[in-house]
Amino acid sequence: MIDLGFFLLLVVTGFIAGIINTLAGGGSNLTIPALMLLGMPADVANATNRVGVLLQSASGVIGFNKNKKLPTADLPAIVIITIVGGVCGAIAALYIPANILKYVLLISMCSMALVMIFAPSVIVPEAGTVESKVKNTPKAWLGLFIAGFYGGLIQAGVGFILLAALGGVLRYDLVRANALKLVCTFVFTLCALLIFIVQGLVQWLPGIALALGSVVGAWIAVKFAISIAPKTMKILLLVMTVIASVAVIFQEII
Repeated sequence: MIDLGFFLLLVVTGFIAGIINTLAGGGSNLTIPALMLLGMPADVANATNRVGVLLQSASGVIGFNKNKKLPTADLPAIVIITIVGGVCGAIAALYIPANILKYVLLISMCSMALVMIFAPSVIVPEAGTVESKVKNTPKAWLGLFIAGFYGGLIQAGVGFILLAALGGVLRYDLVRANALKLVCTFVFTLCALLIFIVQGLVQWLPGIALALGSVVGAWIAVKFAISIAPKTMKILLLVMTVIASVAVIFQEII
């Protein structure tokens, strides 16, 4: 059981993470430590966190689709590759200590921050750029599989990897890439959560507390994402990337 104070802390943390994950990524760098404050082992916190991630992803997808910002033409191929990666990653999570990937997470976030500063078009295509199809872009297969695997394994920071594949390789603009990112996150999180439930790793009350805040945060973030200028969205993505990188460094120091 958790007391009311911790329950409210998780709701607020989930709300902030829902906004961060919908607009960029890295929200799990807040939610997983919050769950561990309850005394959860890392593997239980990693599993329980997926409840909020699943529902916030669903909330965001519904919001983007309602506003006609979810591209569907290439969606089946994107989803299938991501599911395969997610299942493999979730199975690996049962055997590999999650903390060995903290350096991979740190390197990927710092690298993306540098790219956003010095070569933003690599991740964020210019307006009018022609989108690529997955079947014609082998690099996207690898990128989506890696994103799915990493998301199934540890989740934190996977949004940045997905944006690199969807925006950097397939050349979707940031709003549409974020919409597709949430679909991918939903499918590999569902796969991972089912595996973790079977293993008895999910604590439902803390997970539901996170989910309550996350759903609201994601819904608000969608409305914000579709109304701001693309240039502002680029700046916001850069800021969130830098903050996420600093958060990972801070966790490593302490």
